[in-house]
Amino acid sequence: MSSRHTTTIAGSLLTASFSAVMILSFTAVADDQGPGSGKGGKVIDEAPAGVKLTTLLPEKISVDNSSQKTSLTATVKNEGNKESGDIRLLVVGFDGMSVKGVKGCTAMADKDLPKGSNSGFVCSVGNLAAGKSKSYAVDATFDLSKTGKICLPVQTSDGKKTYWQQGPVPFGTTNPSPNAPATPLLLGTDNKPVAPGGDQLPKTGVGSDVLPLGAAGAALISAGAAGLWWAYRRPRQQQS
Repeated sequence: MSSRHTTTIAGSLLTASFSAVMILSFTAVADDQGPGSGKGGKVIDEAPAGVKLTTLLPEKISVDNSSQKTSLTATVKNEGNKESGDIRLLVVGFDGMSVKGVKGCTAMADKDLPKGSNSGFVCSVGNLAAGKSKSYAVDATFDLSKTGKICLPVQTSDGKKTYWQQGPVPFGTTNPSPNAPATPLLLGTDNKPVAPGGDQLPKTGVGSDVLPLGAAGAALISAGAAGLWWAYRRPRQQQS
């Protein structure tokens, strides 16, 4: 094999390898859930002095349009300067969002679910040191024909006190894309459910919603008639 032929093959392999790296890098970025956010969080019961508990959810997730599956990371943090004591984290789904599994956590019995929820898991966090956090991988489904919410309460291990609760906070999109492989959802956004005729483009603006079809048709006919009248009248005015 000539040196020129060998060089050409080596160059092609290098280009292919570079392209593969670029594709893999892009995929990793595309699946990025963005920084964690405490949006929708609030203190419920006062925590012990020096303990400040919060939670974080990703700012965006992605729902597979065929399977309705999605995944996210739920994080509990102790931003105080003292240990938290024995605590637990609940991961609870509402409406179109159902929590199917949380790694290392136990499913709640139906009788123990918070009012209005459809699913939930209990995560025994234990004693969280000052400045430390613990994250949990959450598997869920999201029915895009509905709105969907998630809630993260942080409680004492016996559940008698809730130091912090994020939510129920919505995930959603105002621009559903039923024909795409996946739909991105944003934290704190009310979902605009996909209509039964999902392959039609969503309506925008107020015209089509406010103006009845008959009136719209009449307006178009009137505009056309006026145009014809103007085209007919104008040459006659020039001839006079």
